[in-house]
Amino acid sequence: MTKVVVIGIGNSGGDRTTCCKKMIQFAYRASIYHSLIINTSKEMMCFSDFPIPAHFPNYMHNSLIMDYFRMYADHFQLKRHIRFQTKVLHVTPRPGFPHSGQWDVETESKDGRREKQVFEAVMVCTGHHCHPHLPLQDFPGINTFKGKFFHSRDYKNPEEWRGKRVVVIGIGNSGGDIAVELSRMAKQVYLSTRRGSWILNRVGDKGVPTDMLFNNRMNGWLSQLLPVGFINNFREKLLNKRFTTSSMGFFSQHPTVNDDLPNRILSGTVSVKPNVKEFRGSSVVFEDGAVEDDIDLVVFATGYTFSFPFLSSHAIPVSKNKVSLYKYVYPPGLERPTLAVIGLIQPLGAIMPISEMQARWAARVFKGLCKLPPMSAMMKDIKAKEKAMAKRYVAAQRHTIQVDYIPYMDELAKQVGVCPPILKLLLTDPRLALNIIFGPCTPYQFRLHGPGRWDGARQAILTQWDRVNEPLKTRCTPEPQSQRSSHSLIFSVSVAALLSALYYSRASLHALIADPSSLLDKIRAFVPLPLTTQ
Repeated sequence: MTKVVVIGIGNSGGDRTTCCKKMIQFAYRASIYHSLIINTSKEMMCFSDFPIPAHFPNYMHNSLIMDYFRMYADHFQLKRHIRFQTKVLHVTPRPGFPHSGQWDVETESKDGRREKQVFEAVMVCTGHHCHPHLPLQDFPGINTFKGKFFHSRDYKNPEEWRGKRVVVIGIGNSGGDIAVELSRMAKQVYLSTRRGSWILNRVGDKGVPTDMLFNNRMNGWLSQLLPVGFINNFREKLLNKRFTTSSMGFFSQHPTVNDDLPNRILSGTVSVKPNVKEFRGSSVVFEDGAVEDDIDLVVFATGYTFSFPFLSSHAIPVSKNKVSLYKYVYPPGLERPTLAVIGLIQPLGAIMPISEMQARWAARVFKGLCKLPPMSAMMKDIKAKEKAMAKRYVAAQRHTIQVDYIPYMDELAKQVGVCPPILKLLLTDPRLALNIIFGPCTPYQFRLHGPGRWDGARQAILTQWDRVNEPLKTRCTPEPQSQRSSHSLIFSVSVAALLSALYYSRASLHALIADPSSLLDKIRAFVPLPLTTQ
């Protein structure tokens, strides 16, 4: 058993660590604006063995997310392991680290009392929203600005700015949210952006959360089979039917999730502007030559930088938001794999399940149940990911830790041994298999088998749409009968079996087609089962 220190709490640090004889978690205070609502839906963001209550809304206010974290902590009795309001000052390898892998951890409590402890392993869960990035050097004349300016991290509510003229710089998720909220109070809001952004809705077709439609395995397999240019064009045409905001390829930058921004732009309360060229007193000059006078507030929604000031610089070197970590978790240069970084990723999807999966992997590595490859192999993986990211994304500080949700989850799940056995399920539990293939890739899929298996995972998958619908029920209506015939079920099963076989290995495919009559007999045995249509 291992004594582990977990630095940070929340999205990255919230998952329990089951390898620990003693786990101490040091908590930091985050900063959010009062109205903040999450942009990933509850079924996609929950921990894999603890579904969010059915009556909670699909996109939760930050207070409800905090309630969920408290429920999780109470259910698994985690609070006794957490030291709140405790600052980590130093984390240093102990003498003899190449042999022991141990760390000295120095902390300071809220009353100033310092303490040193020895730990066998360390998880750094501070995430990537560490230090506000305020690039004032890129905005000539900012020292002459007569109004007020601050980073989006310091924004709390719009009341103070009623009737004022505001410039928001940056069209990421925070910039979009703040611009929309201020536009309901301010006289005018100008939203400055260098390249624009693809704007996604929370609400998808038929009122379903968009991320539950987008993040499914069938979509992922098709994306791997089809040319990137074709997928880009398809996505862009869908988005441009509603709103055009970016000239970059859909997969070339991180999208913005905002249902209200297009409406505020169309109503004129938010005016989109190019990058700011300079400040002149209370005036703001944009790169297209336009000048807006009498500006009262500038909000810099210009992102964050990350660092690890409590670690020695050689442990995890960081330069311009770039860091070399094996699968975004392990520093490759350490003699012993007893330091793991959790949640230092920017996913196209929810970060909570990914952080949980990283923590599950780290726990098994700490216990010696999983082994890391040699340093040369880790560096090869790191360089390949860096090359792929540079090829795909626009060069920017925010595009250094990007991951795609399903491929990265599967990559980690293979390390832990918890990938859903789709091919086997197609033959033994086709109803579940079809939900896994065609339905949303919810975190429960990674609790079906292997280490940390949860008996409730199957039922959680089959009832996930019930939990989506629960908070939307305002009146009782007759449930529509399924329109799918038995022929469509056979076709779906056959296609799914073929794609799954191709996806896992050619050897598996050859084994299946070696005796096709036996395979068909097994499929026919399950044909009477209905497809779920929740």
